[in-house]
Amino acid sequence: MKMMKMMVVLVLSGVLWVSADVLHEDINLSGCSDSGGEDMYGLDGEEIWYADFKHKKGVEPQPPFVDHITYSGAYEQAVANQEICKQNLKTLREALKDVFCSDPPSSHMIYTRDKVEPGQKNSLICHVTGFYPAPVEFSWTKNEENVTEGSSTNVPFVNKDGTFNQFSTLEFTPQLGDIYGCTVKHLALDQPQTKFYDVQQPQPSIGPAVFCGVGLTVGLLGVAAGTFFLIKGNECS
Repeated sequence: MKMMKMMVVLVLSGVLWVSADVLHEDINLSGCSDSGGEDMYGLDGEEIWYADFKHKKGVEPQPPFVDHITYSGAYEQAVANQEICKQNLKTLREALKDVFCSDPPSSHMIYTRDKVEPGQKNSLICHVTGFYPAPVEFSWTKNEENVTEGSSTNVPFVNKDGTFNQFSTLEFTPQLGDIYGCTVKHLALDQPQTKFYDVQQPQPSIGPAVFCGVGLTVGLLGVAAGTFFLIKGNECS
């Protein structure tokens, strides 16, 4: 079993006020990872402020019937905390790179969701598995040009052996001659891995013809074998 370690820097702080009549618990959580970060304040188990780094602002999800608590300058401080956290994460990785194991992807495949018909919308699926730790980074190209529109990546799923698998999809309309590429990056890879998909003219199925040919051949062999044993039987009688 591999060591299930996630490279995350997390800081928790709590303050407890106690009086004769009142007991309150205050919490501040600040953390970061490769995929994002979090900074929040809570009181008595309720979230009362958090940093929305996507929209670059602080959010105060407090109900209207309570005394509103405002954290002046909290968002700016949260941004500064993220920079410190990411530097600490980088330092920690360097210090522990020889301690924690890492495995590169053992399988990398690219395939279509549906049967390919030129001019008909479809999806390309790029799947990797057997890597540790998570995640991998995906990127797509079309005829050697980077493509981002229509692409999406799922969260990593853990395998039974402790490694991960993950996939990315790209919505596309196949045209003959187009070449799509899916590149994955992982800290255990010396260089990125790329798999290609070449849009080609669909080929007619040869399955029925093959089966008919095999059936005819087997039948002729059966007739020939029967004739041979009949002749041999007559010679021996």
